[in-house]
Formats: sequence, C-alpha cells, structure tokens
Amino acid sequence: MPALMIDLALQGGGSHGAYTWGVLDRLLEDPDLQIEGISGTSAGAMNAAVLASGWAEGGAAGARAALDAFWLEIGHAALLSPFRRGLLDILRGRWTVDSSPGYLAYDIAARLVSPYQVNPGNLNPLRAILDRTIDFARLMRGPIKLFIAATNVRTGQGRIFRNAELTPDVLLASACLPNLFQAVEIDGESYWDGGYSGNPTLTPLVRQCGARDTVIVQINPVERPGTPRDAREIANRINEVSFNATLLKELRMIAVLRGVANPGVCEGAAWAEMRIHRITSPALAELGFSSQLNAEQPFLTLLHAEGRLSADAFITAHRDDLGKRSTLDLDALLEE
Repeated sequence: MPALMIDLALQGGGSHGAYTWGVLDRLLEDPDLQIEGISGTSAGAMNAAVLASGWAEGGAAGARAALDAFWLEIGHAALLSPFRRGLLDILRGRWTVDSSPGYLAYDIAARLVSPYQVNPGNLNPLRAILDRTIDFARLMRGPIKLFIAATNVRTGQGRIFRNAELTPDVLLASACLPNLFQAVEIDGESYWDGGYSGNPTLTPLVRQCGARDTVIVQINPVERPGTPRDAREIANRINEVSFNATLLKELRMIAVLRGVANPGVCEGAAWAEMRIHRITSPALAELGFSSQLNAEQPFLTLLHAEGRLSADAFITAHRDDLGKRSTLDLDALLEE
C-alpha cells in the first residue's frame, strides 16, 4: 500500500503544545502516513521544526525521539520558571498558575511596564533549548516543507518563513508574546507571535504542497460555555477568540470555494479540493488559559497522553477517510 501524503497545521498555545507532541507521536507511528508539509505557529512552529529536524536525521523514529528530547528539556527548564502553580492551585488539583506569585506579579507588571524594562537583556531560555534540539542545517535539506508564521510589528501582516530561512530567531519570533518578550528582529524588521496573523495559516500548504489532506491540530478552544465575568476571564477569552480568528476565516473560505470553484481551472479549485481534518480534545477547554504558561513535567506528560488518545481516536474513526473526504464539517461554519 503506497504511503498517503498529508499536511499538518499546528496551532500555538504555549505549554499546551505538549498536546500536539502527543498527537504527532501517535501519527508518526503509522507507517502508511507520509508528511509533506507542516504549517506551524508559536508552539506549533517549535513542534514542526523539531519533528522535521528529527525526521531528516532518522525518519519517523528520529522525529519521535527529537520531540521527546525537546519536551523533556522544556520540563527541566520549568524547574526555574516563575510560573509555577501556587499552593491553592495544587490543593484544588488545577494546572492553572492563577495563584502563582510569579504569575500574579507578571499579570500586574504587564499592565505597567514592558519586557524592554523588566528584561533588558532579552533573555529567553527557549533559545538554548532550540540550539540543542534542532539541527537547522538539516532543515534546509530535509524532505518535510516547513511554513512558520510570525507577525510583522510594523505592518501587522503575517510573514511565512520556509526551511532555508529558519533560525532560532524565527522560531522565537513565531512564539513572541509582546507582553512577555521583546520583539524579535529579523532582516531589519520586528516580529511578534504568529498567532496574530495565522494560527496556523493554511495558504502555503495549498499553494506549495501536493497533498490534499490537511490535518489541523487545534489546541485553542473555539467554544466555551457561559459568558466570562471577571477581568481575567474576559482577557483570556479575547485571546482565544483572536488566536482562532484567522484559521476560522481560512476554513470558511474553503467552504465557500467548494461551492463555486471549477475544478482544475483556477487557484480556487486547489482550495476547494482540500480535504480538511481536525484533531482536538474537549479536555483542552477545561484547562485555564494561564495553564499555557505551566510547563511542569507532569502537566506536559498529561497533555502528551491526551494528544496520543485524541490521535488514536482520529485514526480509528477516520483512517479510511484520508485521501477520500473531509471529516471536518466546513459547511457548518457558513451557518454561524
């Protein structure tokens, strides 16, 4: 049986990217799936680059080992993080850091001072981890096409970085939350988190990849019950809505084009021919937004396990749909 070519679209979401790690770990176990391209933003960009680097060295097994090593290092680095659960969160069995003294101090300081004042040296522990776990030279000649999104601060437009352009700075730019880190300068331009312009973007997968099955790994909840009441809940929900907006817009465009495009005649046909699939978990909506800053190893392990379960459920239910039909109901997006 020939390998089935698929693309991946990986959302960002801080430490919740460990859920995506679990999804990828399970997908990489399937010998019949071949990854052609990956679009990634923020934590999704990290997962994409680590996977592609490991794949270039040792195929699927190398990719799985590289992801394991990366997230293990993230967990070790979290031992020195100020964003650790407070006693109240631990006693209540929550993974949020809402009662963490470090998080509370950050939450207040972010309204008054900028990263340029509190972190003038622009220290970021992720840089050293990326240097140790990703072979950027291999990415340039690796078989998996990468499309990493960052947002140009000056123009507000997204920029897509491809394999030959990837550096630690590009990945840090894709994950640069402006209240936490200084903007990352690349080629004389400053960049913030790619989630503001594409989380993730599907456009390069359509235009530059031959695969017609795209699997979206979505870690930011689209829906939440009830209406947020306090200031933190409101701010958190605003972030979730804004970080999903561009993806939902592209999915709606695909749904529209399916109804009007003439196959084989225009670029719109390529969009219309895409088969879209989504892997997510309702468990992610139960986690508080601040838990995205919690990188304690037990939490990462929990997310990884949930990701594997979600991917396994997807493969069991939809393996035969790949290459034939979409499993995400795009028409429902047009009814909203």
